[in-house]
Amino acid sequence: MRAMLLVNPKATTTNARTRDVLIRALGAAVELSVEETRYRGHAAALAATARAKGYDVVAVLGGDGTINETVNGLLNPVNGTDHVPPGSEGRPALVVIPGGSANVFARALGLPNDPVESTGAVLEALRDGRRRTVGLGQALWEGQSRYFTFCSGMGYDAEVVRAVEGLRGTGRKATPARYVNTALRHYLATDKRHPAMTLTGPGIPTARGLFMAIISNTSPWTYVGSRPVHPTPWASFETGLDLLGLRRMGPMSMASVIRQILTESDALPGGRHLVQLHDEAEFTLTAERPVAFQLDGDYLGEYETVTFRSTPNALQVLV
Repeated sequence: MRAMLLVNPKATTTNARTRDVLIRALGAAVELSVEETRYRGHAAALAATARAKGYDVVAVLGGDGTINETVNGLLNPVNGTDHVPPGSEGRPALVVIPGGSANVFARALGLPNDPVESTGAVLEALRDGRRRTVGLGQALWEGQSRYFTFCSGMGYDAEVVRAVEGLRGTGRKATPARYVNTALRHYLATDKRHPAMTLTGPGIPTARGLFMAIISNTSPWTYVGSRPVHPTPWASFETGLDLLGLRRMGPMSMASVIRQILTESDALPGGRHLVQLHDEAEFTLTAERPVAFQLDGDYLGEYETVTFRSTPNALQVLV
């Protein structure tokens, strides 16, 4: 079995010694080629090359951003490489080894958050031939398209992601405490009186006046340290997309939502100010003004219209 391992040398929770141990362990099980990512978008290009060269497996040692790039490289043509139609056939399987600050996708797959323990689980999956087929989300905007593994969002949550990325650009780490503190500071400054977004879709009642929309491909949506966050507890890799939209941003409304989504429960968050969707194939968010947009925790800019689609059975993961 031929495998390409993509290593993000700047991954938050690994060091050179840990990476060497993991590389040796994987190299003992498969015919391994190792590539380090050097710039934004590099993982996508490397994954597309692995697909074009017929590799059986593409493994990723990195955080959710590197994993997202890799998934898009496996599904999208890059630099003239072949186009593989929807469905998991005809492309390498994915192996995920968590190395970031949150590792939402890996943890949603049931992998340990520790990279060494996760490598052990992956080696067992390789030995036993265990594969899981998962669906993905897809966002389309202004002629662009990108897949996401666990979440996307428009409005307040994307503004927080943007602020944290700015802090990371100054050399500070994206810790759970930093996300929480940034979210609190940003909440005090955010506009709580003029919602911009409208939700529409095939067979979906139009919902106007949204301040924020969380789109989920699985649950949890993210983690605050070890605590999972469940805005859409029914979301899964085997169903369509889920959405939680907020029509109010006042302190009482936000406190109620936060309390509910931090509680592990199968019940949907309750409240008349909430808009919810479950297992949808497609919907669109349109804004009166450009709104912040994030995908798998990666800030992508401000846009007025984004369409979200479910892509069933898109990828095989060794897990």
